[in-house]
Amino acid sequence: MDNKFIVGLIVSNHFGVLNRVAGLYSKRNYNIDSLAVGETENPEYSRMTIVSTGDKYMEEQVVRQLQKLHDVKLVVVLDEQNSVSVEHMLIKLKANGDRTEISELINTYGGKVMDFSNEYITSEITASSEKIDEFIEKAKLFGILEVCRSGSISMVHGTENMLSINNL
Repeated sequence: MDNKFIVGLIVSNHFGVLNRVAGLYSKRNYNIDSLAVGETENPEYSRMTIVSTGDKYMEEQVVRQLQKLHDVKLVVVLDEQNSVSVEHMLIKLKANGDRTEISELINTYGGKVMDFSNEYITSEITASSEKIDEFIEKAKLFGILEVCRSGSISMVHGTENMLSINNL
């Protein structure tokens, strides 16, 4: 049975690393549902969060193969029940006439208005992937002009099994 699983990585921060990690998935015909990469507090390392859908065998294979890559320093499978996951989104909506309903929707999801004009409102939303999907469905009523999503980022609850450069 296929399930979503989240893999967190600490990798060397230099050219070609993202390509090698993505290539590992591609060679095995595994799809990446979401990928987020950013520099850590130490510019020598980046942190990746990769969300995929597959069975337990695929999950184990991905982890084993990632651990073999020279630039991959740490690999952790993040359990959904024991981690916090959010996604960041910018969304531009048509702003025809009364903006009260759009503002109420944005506020309901804890968003902020980042930019606006007579024709549009650009909002920022940070929430779970499910909440982001829910917001998009409701926003379709107003007319979506543009969407930019970050992909999921995740951290474990507590201080056990943290994905940190201090654990290298």
